[in-house]
Amino acid sequence: MPPLMKNPTLLLALAALAAAPLAGAQSPALTASRAPVRAAVAAGLDDPTIVAIFDAANSWDIETSQVALKKSRNKEVRRFASMMVRDHKAVRQLGRDLARKLHVKPTPPGKDFALYIDHVAAMKSLRTTKGKAFDNAYIDHEVSYHQAVIDAVTTQLLPATKNAELKALEEKVAPEFVAHLAAGKEVQKSLVK
Repeated sequence: MPPLMKNPTLLLALAALAAAPLAGAQSPALTASRAPVRAAVAAGLDDPTIVAIFDAANSWDIETSQVALKKSRNKEVRRFASMMVRDHKAVRQLGRDLARKLHVKPTPPGKDFALYIDHVAAMKSLRTTKGKAFDNAYIDHEVSYHQAVIDAVTTQLLPATKNAELKALEEKVAPEFVAHLAAGKEVQKSLVK
């Protein structure tokens, strides 16, 4: 069983709080998307909203990685995308199971939420990019996405999470998310820019 399947909740939370930038760490989308997350936490982000964002964000990373599986011909990009689909599907399901167990009804933030807007833009860009440019765009997106998630969870998500079980799982899975980031960076290094 992949390590992320054993410890799903933080991956859900991490994915939820990441932007979906496509152009890398200097992406304006990444910078812009962090502000609404901080504002939501400051305004009282609650566990039902966090659970809803978990589900959506995992679905979004599954979608971007499925595009990579369809479009990329690079073995390493495809391997990484396959891992993202597998792990995020497992985590999404475990998040749904946890929500049921805790009797938490997810409360989505709405389609004007920055993460949703960023995801739509990322999907549009990925669908129109081809070849090596696609491989670079996808991996740059994933590296930025995972870094943003790690940053957001430590400064925003953990402080906002009220449920002790949810928080404990978030803390337990954090090292695996760091491993995803490291794997993405390795693929990124292997690509010809």
